[in-house]
Amino acid sequence: MNVLIYGSGQLAQMMYLAAVPLGIQVKAVDVANHSVVDPISKQVLNITLSEAIEQADTLSVEFEHVPEDLLAQAQASGKLMPGMEAILTGADRVREKQVLQSLNIANSAHAIITDIAQLDDSVAKLGEHLIIKASRDGYDGYGQWRLSGKAQLADLKQQLAELDLQAVPLIAEQLVPFDRELSLIGVRSQQGDIRYYPLADNLHHQGQLHVSVAPAPHITDELQAQAKSAFKKLAEHFDYVGVLAVEFFQVGNTLLVNEIAPRVHNSGHWSMQGADTSQFENHIRAISDLPLGNTQANTISAMINIIGCDDYSLDLLGLDHCHLHLYGKSVRAKRKMGHINLTADSYADLAEVMTTLAKFLPMEHFPKLLSEADKLAQINS
Repeated sequence: MNVLIYGSGQLAQMMYLAAVPLGIQVKAVDVANHSVVDPISKQVLNITLSEAIEQADTLSVEFEHVPEDLLAQAQASGKLMPGMEAILTGADRVREKQVLQSLNIANSAHAIITDIAQLDDSVAKLGEHLIIKASRDGYDGYGQWRLSGKAQLADLKQQLAELDLQAVPLIAEQLVPFDRELSLIGVRSQQGDIRYYPLADNLHHQGQLHVSVAPAPHITDELQAQAKSAFKKLAEHFDYVGVLAVEFFQVGNTLLVNEIAPRVHNSGHWSMQGADTSQFENHIRAISDLPLGNTQANTISAMINIIGCDDYSLDLLGLDHCHLHLYGKSVRAKRKMGHINLTADSYADLAEVMTTLAKFLPMEHFPKLLSEADKLAQINS
């Protein structure tokens, strides 16, 4: 069995590592230059993209921002999973909002902006506290602007005036006073079998995910049911195959979909140690038409992103229940260099491990770690 992944970053690398024990060979595509590469070494392989597509049994993606001409070529092969519609929807907030509305899935009140003048109407409709998002190519806090009051509107319009909003519209969203951010990772097989991982509690800083805890504490049956319902509607709409991530705002007892990611996802990295079958292995299983693995959490886990630094102490590897995953990247501000997975039998025990881990880290790069440990320490598991 041969799998070709579009994108050659850490997610392709982790899918490769999950595929090897299954006897599945994985190659990756550097979408910037259309070359086929080894997912680990990044060495360019002596094979053309067309040849790699022909030799592959199935094609998939590690991220949604794959050039559309490459996606069209992949879709034409009949081997792309998930399909092009799902991938394009994950890459475009206008498409995403339209799909959510058509499926009657709760999401933030919003307006689509194709002309700066429409911002005035959006403020009148949605209020003066808005988050403005580029409909494409915005992630990790990039391509976003906040409006905190009408007094800022003129300055904001001036900032946005040079953008081509016909080519890349904006989404103006009502700023939601949410309680927390959650995500559901699920996987759907080629036969329509769906398995769900438990909801994860996600903490962001400056638009980037810093810490995920799974299973998320204080999850009611009602919240879990809402999350599963949204996932099922989306997965069946797209006839989806593989792992899909759905991110939510929790507002009281209601979940609002923030965005979807048609791929394995950062908030599911905890599953590498915290679940019987990781999200990476289950994605490979799904697209290779193998039975899906168990998605139940077998422990309480935390995933801590390593962002923009490499000056942590490798002595952290001496901690029990601590697992380091590095991506082999050079240091750059806001760049995800790797992640650390922690496991424990209770939230209080997890808090203790997180607090101990902090001694080995440059804490200016891990601003959410200790505050999250403090919260977890108060939970009776």
